[in-house]
Amino acid sequence: MNYRMTVFIIGKMLGVESALLLIPALVAFIYKEKSGVTFLIVSAVLCLIFLLFGRKAPENKRIYGKEGLVIVGSAWILWSLFGAMPFFISGTIPDYLDAFFETVSGFTTTGSTILVDIEALPRGMQFWRCLTHWIGGMGVLVFVMMLTSLDDDNSMHLMRAEVPGPEADKLVPKARRTARILYSMYFVLTAVEVVFLLFGGMDFYDALIHSFSTAGTGGFSNRNASVSFYDSAYIDGVITVFMILFGINFNLYFLIRMKNWKAALKNEEMHVYLGIILVSVAVISINVLGMYENIVHAFRYASFQVGSVITTTGFYTADYNLWPELSKTVLLSLMVVGACAGSTGGGIKVSRLLILLKSVRQEIKHMLHPKSVTVVKINGKKINRDTVHNVYIYFICYILILMGSVLLVSIDNFDFATSFSAVLTTLNNVGPGISLAGPVENFYEFSALAKIVFCLDMLVGRLEIFPYLLLLSPDLWRRKF
Repeated sequence: MNYRMTVFIIGKMLGVESALLLIPALVAFIYKEKSGVTFLIVSAVLCLIFLLFGRKAPENKRIYGKEGLVIVGSAWILWSLFGAMPFFISGTIPDYLDAFFETVSGFTTTGSTILVDIEALPRGMQFWRCLTHWIGGMGVLVFVMMLTSLDDDNSMHLMRAEVPGPEADKLVPKARRTARILYSMYFVLTAVEVVFLLFGGMDFYDALIHSFSTAGTGGFSNRNASVSFYDSAYIDGVITVFMILFGINFNLYFLIRMKNWKAALKNEEMHVYLGIILVSVAVISINVLGMYENIVHAFRYASFQVGSVITTTGFYTADYNLWPELSKTVLLSLMVVGACAGSTGGGIKVSRLLILLKSVRQEIKHMLHPKSVTVVKINGKKINRDTVHNVYIYFICYILILMGSVLLVSIDNFDFATSFSAVLTTLNNVGPGISLAGPVENFYEFSALAKIVFCLDMLVGRLEIFPYLLLLSPDLWRRKF
């Protein structure tokens, strides 16, 4: 393995995080908060690391897929470790593990929190907390590629390791240009949402905060009551629409940008994704109708919660813990499904479920007609055997990690609904679960062991398991690739 190039890229990444910390520092100084100094301290430390390891590239710059996975897995942990320091040094979150939990939840766009009183945070800290969503939504390495120059042959290995979904393709021949195209679309959608929220009566700071969290499908808010604080059907509607938009594969926006409307509108994954949303909203609206004044109100709250959960954003406008069991079960199912591949959303991804279901159908056909040749197709294109095999392995690992995590978290002796949903929501990067991990609750009461498990689940869920399985493999450290 090319250790020198790995260290160089990670050093460069930490240099970018150093620069990013200057933004919340500026926000803190604008609002005359002393906590801004802590951002400068951590920024200076990261800048020093960058000067030592990230300035001069080694002679051998070649890396492959294995190095890409190692770099991605290590970088996300290091960004979270250093990103937690402003919370800890300032005393905003006195326990470092809690600060690390909050930062991991931010960068992985999970949105689970240990904070009891969010509104007590200084504005600079709130800004940094939600900015981590925006950066992590598209991927920290994609963000670094957009800003810095990495060799294009190498950078695609990083993009494939980080972009969620069973396959990751370049939109254009150069990976760096692909990153810039992704972030340009990401930025435009975020800016448009800010404008719409301003029209709804939000001030600029709140609109920016909530747009960051919507874009990254993260769910952090600067309000204890999340979006329900505003009690506005207009704001609920705007955020619902944008959550769903950010849950769609960004490749489709590129196709629209290239005026290839036909290919974009015929996308099979998008059809299934929108179909699941429509059916879920209809079922929950009918199921909770007796709890609201009329069908319009039931639809409003059902659509927001469905959009929030399937895109793994985690905002809430209603305490769905109080909803009937059918509605809660639908929401728990949506936590697993997640959004589309290539979006900022988490979960297993609709495309994987499509591949899995079509593979099952293929096997049934093969059993009925042993001599027939059957293939799995998505959008009319054949899915190769390696991709199908990768999906099978992913599901097996997902179930094993879910079971193991629930077993460890159950040591805290909370009820099963709490333990199971807390693991499910962190592994799928959703945010709130049900019962004591529900939308109006938080993760503060969990033990240190459980919080470490949740942090690992959030990281594993965001990077979709394989980078961290590789880091745990003894062969990685014994062999030279």
